[in-house]
This record gives sequence, C-alpha cells and structure tokens, in this order.
Amino acid sequence: MNTILECEALSKKFSSLDALSNINLKLERGRIIGLLGPNGSGKTTLLKIINGLLVPSEGKIQIAGMEPGVETKKIVSYLPERTYLADWMKVSEIIDFFKDFYDDFDAKKAYDMLQRLQIDPSRKLKTLSKGTKEKVQLILVMSRKAELYCLDEPIGGVDPASRDYILNTIITNYNENATVLISTHLISEIENILDEVIFIKNGTVTLQSSVDDVRAKEGKSIDSLFREVFRC
Repeated sequence: MNTILECEALSKKFSSLDALSNINLKLERGRIIGLLGPNGSGKTTLLKIINGLLVPSEGKIQIAGMEPGVETKKIVSYLPERTYLADWMKVSEIIDFFKDFYDDFDAKKAYDMLQRLQIDPSRKLKTLSKGTKEKVQLILVMSRKAELYCLDEPIGGVDPASRDYILNTIITNYNENATVLISTHLISEIENILDEVIFIKNGTVTLQSSVDDVRAKEGKSIDSLFREVFRC
C-alpha cells in the first residue's frame, strides 16, 4: 500500500466561511511534498484536520487507511506553526516527555541534532530565543520515526544561516517509506528538496503535480510559477 493520505471531497466550514472546499488529494509514501499557498488559503486548516485537531464538515480523510484519531497520532508527527511547548521546562525534560509519550521517539537523534545546532539541553525553554525554540520543536518532530510528517512553516522563524541545516535535517531524518508534507510561503528556500507540490487557493486545490512535471511543462521554477499564479 503506497498511499499514506487520501482526501475525498473534504470540506471545512467556520460559520459562513469555507476554509476548505471539496479537497481531493492522494499522497504517496516516500515523497517530500510542498503545500503552497498564500496566507488564509487553508494550509493550516488542512494540516489540523490531518492531525485530528479539527473535524471535517463534509467529505472523507484517511491516513494509512484510518480516519484521524488515536491510531493515526502514532504514525503522524506534527509541527504546528506556533510553539506549544511549556516555557518552564528544560529542553532535556521535554525530550524525556516525548520519549515517554511516543514509542517511536529517538532521544539519541534529538541530542545529536541539539549538539549540531549548539543548543544546550539544560537550558529552560523560556531562556531561548523564538528562533531557537522553533529549532527545538522541529528537532522533536523529526526525532520520531513517523510515517507522515506535517510541518507548518518549519523555516519561517529561523535565521537564513540555519535554514540549510534545518532542511538537511528534514531530508535526512525520515525513512524512504515516510512522507513529509511541508506548508510554507518561502518557496525558493525549499524548492530544491521537493518531489511534489500542491497549490491551494481560497480553500481549493488548484494544482497537484511532481516538481519535474511542472518544470518540464511550464519551463519555469516552482517559485516563479507560484508568483505567477498567486501574483506575489
């Protein structure tokens, strides 16, 4: 079974607002996929539905053949756009918490990445900068041996010097049967690591294609096509 995620006529409404409308997607295993769209396009809403934080208004979604719930949380590793970790905890305490909570969490890998980014695990989170907190959160997410990684703006709050390391962390810390779904507006920064792209606008998917097919058909980069489609 190569499909990790499938959406059929998926919609989400908030009062009179259609956050997502008739989304049909099928994501295969072993891919790094960019979920690309302007602010307010529905990217975060879709990621929250995948992670069981929101319930669809209509339609169907399955992860590895299961509806979002307790079992899918065991195989999905989620990086939200905002930091959710407790400020009073030390980084090492958060690692212990993740190790206890997730059977697939690799503490050794987490400490190795902390060392490479020169982050002291004995520091309390509240003493770290916003960018460093986001690095810690990404390290925690990528230290799981998940089947699907959902990353909401993983490089949005970090300095340019750290972006290459973070992107390398993403591509080297998931197995060949896992899929990484990255939501971002910094397309030029991540384009080179993507296998596939999804364009989403006003809650509707307007494009799903491999990066190679887009370049061959359009004769331009993903970033250039995005700017053309969304008039950035």
